[in-house]
Amino acid sequence: MTTEFTVTESAKARISHILVGEPEGSRLRISVLGGGCSGFQYHFDLDASTQADDLHYGDASAPVVIDETSLGLLQGSMLDFVESLGSAAFEIKNPNAKASCGCGNSFTVAL
Repeated sequence: MTTEFTVTESAKARISHILVGEPEGSRLRISVLGGGCSGFQYHFDLDASTQADDLHYGDASAPVVIDETSLGLLQGSMLDFVESLGSAAFEIKNPNAKASCGCGNSFTVAL
């Protein structure tokens, strides 16, 4: 059985760090929007509100929410936080993405 969505320990540590000083109940919201150079794009936001179709991932110190519609395109994906000498960013490893742009923030799915 495929896990819906996983969050790595590296991503959890970064989310916890980002949430310091944010309003109580804040969490990382991940959504998929139409657009970008490949058709869909990942969107990251801090959000203290809850929507009826939110699905919860991560843990209490690093909460992540994804709406049900976006999860359809993120099924089986993993959120990671990757650091290198020149950059640091959240990265989604999405098995549903058949192609992506050079920056990795937009992707295409096969229909």
